[in-house]
Amino acid sequence: MSELYPPIHENRHFHLKVDDVHDIYVEECGNEDGVPVVFLHGGPGAGCELYHRQLFNPEKYRIILFDQRGCGRSHPHASLENNTTQHLIADMEKIREELGVKKWVVAGGSWGSTLALAYAETYPQRVSGLIVRGIFLATTKDVHWFYQEGASRIYPDYWEDFVAPIPENERDNLLNAYHKRLTGGNEIARMRVAKSWSLWEARTATLQPSASVLEHFSDPSTALSVARIEAHYFVNESFFEADQLLKNASILKDIPGFIIHGRYDMICPIEQAYALQKAWPLADFFVVQGAGHSAGETGITAALIKASDDMLKKLEPN
Repeated sequence: MSELYPPIHENRHFHLKVDDVHDIYVEECGNEDGVPVVFLHGGPGAGCELYHRQLFNPEKYRIILFDQRGCGRSHPHASLENNTTQHLIADMEKIREELGVKKWVVAGGSWGSTLALAYAETYPQRVSGLIVRGIFLATTKDVHWFYQEGASRIYPDYWEDFVAPIPENERDNLLNAYHKRLTGGNEIARMRVAKSWSLWEARTATLQPSASVLEHFSDPSTALSVARIEAHYFVNESFFEADQLLKNASILKDIPGFIIHGRYDMICPIEQAYALQKAWPLADFFVVQGAGHSAGETGITAALIKASDDMLKKLEPN
């Protein structure tokens, strides 16, 4: 990730109480008078990482990051209560209001792209621009590809490890089988399947094996929040109506944006990004050759940096 901006410290951080259950970790970095940008991490459930600060020019941007409900430094950890897409959209509005931001650039990858699109389609008047990467439209077909049949044929060796904790008579619906164990009362079984779920995602995230991605997803705290929250969202169709994001894409028609996708993304196949660009033609579409899904892959990192720099030019007054 040599293209990243140099490491920076936060200007401040705080926890925002968003309801009776959850408080959300929020931090600000960069130029306090710069263009506001909010970064949305993936998962759902993965939490922010330090390098996410470095995707934006700290001299030009007021960089806002937060850990979504149940993950990272937000509390309570791995909680599924009051945890839906609509809650996350509402949290973003609470954060925006708390920080006194009128409009912001919204940036995110993987599930972060899903949430970014859902937020922009709900509050287009609050979005000055969109930068989305590794597009996940959260349809039943997209979830089935990764958790039942599709990616399994590309990675049969990794798939064998993924299905190992599930009895053969339950493998016709792996999402439900995992969800049952991840929400059950057996702590040992819950942690075992959480590690299997998270490892499957880590192994398939990059075109070439990545020790840093494996290390991040192997952390027990991250594995549990990723597995529990993802399974919770996906069994509930991510709390969307059928094909909601594409059906409502016309709302984005006047919002400048960038769509970035790895050619060989096996978690979120590129057809999703292609469909989004057709529905949102104002967006610039970059296909990164020789890359998979992860923002940490060199080509995708470089494309994200270029997009964040070019977004400033789009937002300059004429």
